Amino acid sequence: MSTPRFPPSPRRPVSTQGPLRVMLLENIHASAQEMLKAEGFEVERLSAALKPEELAERLKGVHLLGIRSKTTVPEEALKYADDLLAIGAFCIGTNQIDLLASSVHGVPVFNAPFSNTRSVAEMVLAEVVVLTRQLFDRSREVHAGQWRKVATGSHEVRGKTLGIIGYGHIGSQLGVLAESLGMRVLYYDVMTKLPLGNSRSVPTLNALLAESDFVTLHVPAMASTHLMMGPEQLAAMKPGACLINASRGTVVDIPALAQALRSKHLGGAAVDVYPEEPEGNSDGFVTELQGLPNVVLTPHIGGSTEEAQASIGKEVATSLLKFVKGGATTGAVNFPNVEAPINPGTHRIINVHRNTPGVLRDINRIVSDLNANIHAQVLSTDANVGYLVMDLDQDVSRQVCEAIAGLETDIKTRIVS
Repeated sequence: MSTPRFPPSPRRPVSTQGPLRVMLLENIHASAQEMLKAEGFEVERLSAALKPEELAERLKGVHLLGIRSKTTVPEEALKYADDLLAIGAFCIGTNQIDLLASSVHGVPVFNAPFSNTRSVAEMVLAEVVVLTRQLFDRSREVHAGQWRKVATGSHEVRGKTLGIIGYGHIGSQLGVLAESLGMRVLYYDVMTKLPLGNSRSVPTLNALLAESDFVTLHVPAMASTHLMMGPEQLAAMKPGACLINASRGTVVDIPALAQALRSKHLGGAAVDVYPEEPEGNSDGFVTELQGLPNVVLTPHIGGSTEEAQASIGKEVATSLLKFVKGGATTGAVNFPNVEAPINPGTHRIINVHRNTPGVLRDINRIVSDLNANIHAQVLSTDANVGYLVMDLDQDVSRQVCEAIAGLETDIKTRIVS
């Protein structure tokens, strides 16, 4: 694990005077904008992603940042974002964000792990039917004026085996849907998961590959999943089986998949994600899978339904609002999770600090020296940072907040009144 590079102590509380500024990128659904504007925030909504250097410049004075999968948030973009309180990833994945740097800069990251589950699962199940009936090939032929009514190689999905790699929210939901069509469901996951319905866990990846008529991937992008479906794994699949990838573009070796399709070892594939993708809608996209028979290629649209995008907008905006208004970090992927009830008649101080011995002692000494009364105090830590939520009498809260922000260990401190 890399060593965190903590920013210098700001020596001042984060200013939240006046309307908070929000920047939403990549055409995030209007449901998020509506919720945030209803709270009096100033919302700037852009349709495209920003390059890291442009993002760094635009983040100055921004309190909340909303992105999807095309915007990269490196440490360099966070160095000058002194007012940034939180980042919302309006998607499932967060690998486009430097989570360690965000943490040590006092910026929790929230994502949407549930909202597009159904949309992705439905698309994958549709692709299972499309592949086994070779519907795209037949449709293309009719569009070209060719009549090719054949049954050879076309099958029902009932009785076939679906192998799910990664049995999380999407994988488990997909298994339930597949069973409703009469499919047998196997899954492989590195963690023990409770099976839903009649789904059955298998002990190894190769065991799943050997038994499955359809293999579908639902794993995050990380070192252990990089090119996890390479030549060896593709060769281990049943002859004539189909591969579906709607997870991350880095988990499948595309040239190896193309070769397995050309050699007829695999009967088809459906790919929604790619190692390199355009930053926006454009022409000229190229992949080795183009032109191969019984291959469904889509432009990263697994979660692109109106229902999913509206739900994602609301889910992440709700997390951001709960954090801004009360300091709740429940669901943050890079931060200690804290959610404390509001105490009426108090001011809430929210403090992120380096996780070193003696910080709470120093903070409590400040409180004592100023004769402040603590109504509630919650501290949670991880390996790098401590996160403190503290409710105080209103008459001394400003002084306490400024004194805490002046500590050497301080990363980010603000007050909620």
